[in-house]
Amino acid sequence: MLTLIAKRLLAAVVILVVLAAALFGLQHISKSDPVHTMLGPGASPATVAAERHRLGLDRPVATQFWHYLTGLVHGDLGTSYRTRSPVATDLRTFLPATLELAMFGLLLAIVLAVLLAVATTLRWPGASVIRYLLLLGGSTPAFFLAIGGIIVFYKYLGVLPATGRTDGAVSSGPTHLLLLDAVLHGQPGLFIDALRHLLLPSLAVAIGPAISIGRVLRSSLITTLGQDYVRTARAKGLSELKVLARHVLRNSAGPALSMTGLQVGLLFAGVLVVESIFAWPGLGQYTAQSLPVDDFPAIAGVTLLLGAGYVLINTLVDIVQALADPRIDV
Repeated sequence: MLTLIAKRLLAAVVILVVLAAALFGLQHISKSDPVHTMLGPGASPATVAAERHRLGLDRPVATQFWHYLTGLVHGDLGTSYRTRSPVATDLRTFLPATLELAMFGLLLAIVLAVLLAVATTLRWPGASVIRYLLLLGGSTPAFFLAIGGIIVFYKYLGVLPATGRTDGAVSSGPTHLLLLDAVLHGQPGLFIDALRHLLLPSLAVAIGPAISIGRVLRSSLITTLGQDYVRTARAKGLSELKVLARHVLRNSAGPALSMTGLQVGLLFAGVLVVESIFAWPGLGQYTAQSLPVDDFPAIAGVTLLLGAGYVLINTLVDIVQALADPRIDV
């Protein structure tokens, strides 16, 4: 197990260095000039030259890249051209909203995937209806699901809000994840308010990954149900649900866990789009505001953060797979 963890952590570091190099290269081949972006078109040549020297842009490219990497190690992601604040500070402000939406969306995707796989495998009444509804949702883009959800649940039914994280209630911390903070401080009103605002955007990003994970899990369940030890468990008089829970799910989880890790990237992409539709104050809105003004440090900071999250989650998935199935070769 220690060998597996060491290999996965080393691979994660290599991937992140490659990602940082790619972002650094894109910034240098980009036609936008960060100095002119910061100072404006009316800046004098002397001011531009002084600012370029202050930022280290007149140094050799290799030196600039090394300075960029060492800055990343120390948490320095540069300064936003738009907000004039350190990008790391901006990310700490906007990250909790995105993290809460992504985590809740991933949890919802896993729940829907297990429901789809188990219901169709055991042929529960109404399983085919659930399957076709989720398939329909999974073939629809996240932004279309978001708009459709607003039209149905906000405009016509009036049961769920369309924008923001709350109706005005604020969290005093410590995590700035509203659901968690509401539980820690014993605020049921804040919890219900935050949950109502979270349902529509999280459903919009969860349905696509849920279909992919559910189909892989269902296929794995059907294969495992045909094994000899499952027939032995049935011969002992166990019900199908108990057989599934005690003997099948763990042995079928490996492929579904791999698919879950792969779907995290799709979920992150959906979150960034959906945040703009729901006016969700997270990294998606921060990125959308940074793109028109060529705020490359902000865009690179968000990309690195999401890339690190994606790599970390896939590393954890690999480790969980090894725990679930010790036969996996490290």
